[in-house]
Amino acid sequence: MSRPNFLIIVADDLGYSDISPFGSEISTPYLEELASNGGTLLTDFHTASACSPTRSMLLSGTDHHLVGIGQMNEVISLYKELWDGKPGYEGYLNDRVATLPKILNDIGGYRTIMTGKWHLGLTKERFPSKRGFEKSFALLPGAGNHFNYEPGTVENPVPAFMPPLYARDDEVFDHAKLPKDYYSSDYFTSELIKLLDDDDKRPFFAYLAFTAPHWPLQAPDELIKKYKGKYDAGPYALRAARLESQRRSGLLSADVAAAPGLIDQKLWDSMSDEERAFSSKTMEIYAAMVERIDYNIGRVIDFLRRKNQFDNTFIFFTSDNGAEGAVLESIPLKSIDKSITYFDNSYENIGSSTSFIWYGPQWAQAATAPCRMTKGYITEGGIRCPAILHFEPMTKRKITNEFCTVMDILPTVLELAGVTHPGPIFHDREILLPRGKSWVSHFYFNHSIYDEHQDFTGWELFGQRAIRRGNYKAVYIPKQPYPEGTKWELYDLTKDKGELENLAEEKPEILQKMIELWTQYESETGVIVASDPYKLDYSRVFS
Repeated sequence: MSRPNFLIIVADDLGYSDISPFGSEISTPYLEELASNGGTLLTDFHTASACSPTRSMLLSGTDHHLVGIGQMNEVISLYKELWDGKPGYEGYLNDRVATLPKILNDIGGYRTIMTGKWHLGLTKERFPSKRGFEKSFALLPGAGNHFNYEPGTVENPVPAFMPPLYARDDEVFDHAKLPKDYYSSDYFTSELIKLLDDDDKRPFFAYLAFTAPHWPLQAPDELIKKYKGKYDAGPYALRAARLESQRRSGLLSADVAAAPGLIDQKLWDSMSDEERAFSSKTMEIYAAMVERIDYNIGRVIDFLRRKNQFDNTFIFFTSDNGAEGAVLESIPLKSIDKSITYFDNSYENIGSSTSFIWYGPQWAQAATAPCRMTKGYITEGGIRCPAILHFEPMTKRKITNEFCTVMDILPTVLELAGVTHPGPIFHDREILLPRGKSWVSHFYFNHSIYDEHQDFTGWELFGQRAIRRGNYKAVYIPKQPYPEGTKWELYDLTKDKGELENLAEEKPEILQKMIELWTQYESETGVIVASDPYKLDYSRVFS
């Protein structure tokens, strides 16, 4: 067999239970096919708790604090006195790493292609074309309108909190040139297929990075109508149904504790009929966005089959973090406040190009079942993501419950490609070695990916901290407004997927060891945590 191709597909803010192989009612037949016909579900796959840190880890194979996204650039730019000039906090993918596409292209002779969301640098010297992708079409910032609509006029511009910045290869791409029928998921997929469809005989590494289902929630009208009435029972009923679906399919055993929906928003039963109708429609739109992702994945699969490349392509699908549960209307969003006047958020119009909405924490926590909390938290709901691997030579089992992380993709791909990581020197500069582990021996020989007695993995973002070894996980979430009163918590994730039973007092010796590992992780990765994270107003990111 010739060297394998690689296709990495990343959805944006997709929750753990949002696709049918993981318990969802949303129609995702192509992902279902990948999972059931020679594919494997990875039930314990982990990312960072927000998008750009995860993407930096995927492409570098190491921790985001080392590679320039120690904190999201949107936050770094607001608090330069804390992070400015500090290694690992450049706000873009720095030069301390050799990226996966660069290694594959320079050493392995692979052609390298990406389309979709970048979020790892806005300037020309930071474009995907400068980090190893031979061909690319990228949305540079963290989000954008999914249709070809930008509010405001030349005479009366809207503050660009979500600027339409695109790049094609080495050049800035004028968004005015996007087609009138542009829809992000469709266009990114069409561009990827176009770039793959040539006579180049080299194996390929392709990265398809959707911006869906990230807000603003927008989808083709015919798909939204398909889900009308589907969510009228509300988010708690949805979460319960997805948990039951996971149990029926064997993803979740009956004795595993699932987190309840911890909601401080207005409860479903106390809403008016009009409020419930509006809220359920936001979920209908979200579901339509997820189905459209699946439809476009199907387009790529069909293309690979036509080219006789499907069987020789390693396909990996995941999300960049947990579902987005922010209640954006509850924080001061100056730019959005001004922009909203250019949108029509009436019930009849939401989901269209001229609307701008999100769905809030109740639906997001349905999406993270059985885990606790959502994007932005280092609890499992923020960092445990759905993941499917399809590569028939190695995916012989339907499910693996082995702990793994987004950092593992680089060493796994390199091993399968027969390419050795060049570190510690690459192109006459020092580079970091990967912290991730290859999955090859696990899938072929059932070896553990991480040694539960030696290896550990840490997380930190927005002042929150976590450390995991084996199935023990210690968590530190500063308590507002008195972070000095915060204590570390300890959970055994063997059966406590919802992180409900704090074992800190019951097993103090284990907790102490975990805290020591956190200190080691902090030292190794250069983490800089604000002494009082609640003095940092993270909502200013959107201002």
